[in-house]
Amino acid sequence: MKDLLIILLCFQFGIGFSQEEEDRAEIVAEANRFVATGNEVLVKDGNFPKAEGEYRKAISKNPVDTKAKYNLANAYYNTEKYDEATQRYTEAVKIAESKAEKHKAFHNQGNTYMEQKKYKEAVEAYKNALRNNSKDDETRYNLALAKQLLEKQKNEDKGGDKDNKDENKDKNNENKDQEGDNKEDKKEGEDDKEKKGDEGEDKKDQKGEDEKDEKGDPKDEGKDKKEDKKEGDGKPEEQKKQPQQVQGQLSPQQVKSLLEAMNNEEKKVQDKINAKKAKGAKTKTEKDW
Repeated sequence: MKDLLIILLCFQFGIGFSQEEEDRAEIVAEANRFVATGNEVLVKDGNFPKAEGEYRKAISKNPVDTKAKYNLANAYYNTEKYDEATQRYTEAVKIAESKAEKHKAFHNQGNTYMEQKKYKEAVEAYKNALRNNSKDDETRYNLALAKQLLEKQKNEDKGGDKDNKDENKDKNNENKDQEGDNKEDKKEGEDDKEKKGDEGEDKKDQKGEDEKDEKGDPKDEGKDKKEDKKEGDGKPEEQKKQPQQVQGQLSPQQVKSLLEAMNNEEKKVQDKINAKKAKGAKTKTEKDW
């Protein structure tokens, strides 16, 4: 009786395992069909949106399917969606069961980093790829190229930092020179202002002195008038009594001088006439025998 019970239980468990395996197989098959459809529309038609949808269906149907995530990552890479591609390659690596699958995912992830010029990350990805397949020459070549570009990038960054420091240094020196020039200009401006102020004061004083010279001192002017009055008072009585000369008439002294001048001129003329007569007369020679 017990043996019969054991046989029945084993039969039931066997049927249960078979059903589960059949369901699992159906899920995997359906996921593979989604992946195949995605590959077909992407290769033949170049229809990335539809291919992406098919790959997502496959991942949703079978989340542990490495193939669907890997193919979706490749589709992102070919359309230059590098961030999405990197994410899907990382997911593929996590669920990959074989070294071959891991190698492919790491290798393509390295290529994605190279396109983004993330050479440090690319070097690590290629190293991980070689850890799963050390005989792949293509991965080895890509690793050497990534190392070379990484070294070049570091040198350029150092050079850029040096150039920036030199530029900042030159800029600071230029600012200092400018501040010095501004101080000099300000000082010169103050000196010019003081100089102009002194010149203004000198001109003002000079102008005041000139105006004073032109106007004269009222006290001195009154003094001069007073002295002139005194000098007038000191004239002889005869000069005071003489009648003042009327404008347009000759004084007696002038009349006298004029008559004398006329007489002198007449005498000169007469003398010339007499001399001419004397010159023109013939001289007689007297002989004494």
